[in-house]
Amino acid sequence: MDLYTALEGYDVDSYFALVECGVIAPDDRVELLEGLIVSMAPPSPMHCAVVCHVQELLHRRLGHKTLVRGQMTFLAGPRCVPEPDIAVVPGCNSDYMHRHPSAAALIVEVADSSLVQDRITKSAIYAGAGVPAFWLVNLRDHHVECYTSADRAQRSYRNCLRAEGQMQLPLPAYPHAVIRAEELFPKG
Repeated sequence: MDLYTALEGYDVDSYFALVECGVIAPDDRVELLEGLIVSMAPPSPMHCAVVCHVQELLHRRLGHKTLVRGQMTFLAGPRCVPEPDIAVVPGCNSDYMHRHPSAAALIVEVADSSLVQDRITKSAIYAGAGVPAFWLVNLRDHHVECYTSADRAQRSYRNCLRAEGQMQLPLPAYPHAVIRAEELFPKG
């Protein structure tokens, strides 16, 4: 480890170099947040069910030509490589054969144990990356926190809406799509 890495943390290139040399295995549950390699807790059954449910819902509502990726790498800046639960990204799957996406119309994180990290750290990362809409599906309190109007320079969102029940979720890139907060939580 060089002095820069020790003081400043990892950048995207040094992070992926750890994968290439086998220090980080492809199936290790880690992500790069603000230069730090952060371990992710194993997902609960509820978390997995909600991620699958929301991914399918978005695919149906946004159209079959929309690329909805689940739990895959997103390049959010020079020192940030999160693995969002869901990302709605431009283009088609073949566009990402040689590079990971660095733009998204929507990112969704499903949170129970990761609620504070997602609300504070990841919302700043996604705002800084210019993601226009970030939804945080709060499994603890059974509502959706909807962040819109990203201010890249401030690394924050100007608007935050706590949505529940029949409230419609804002999705600026898809104004025709009607998705209500309660629909993100599967029945049962």
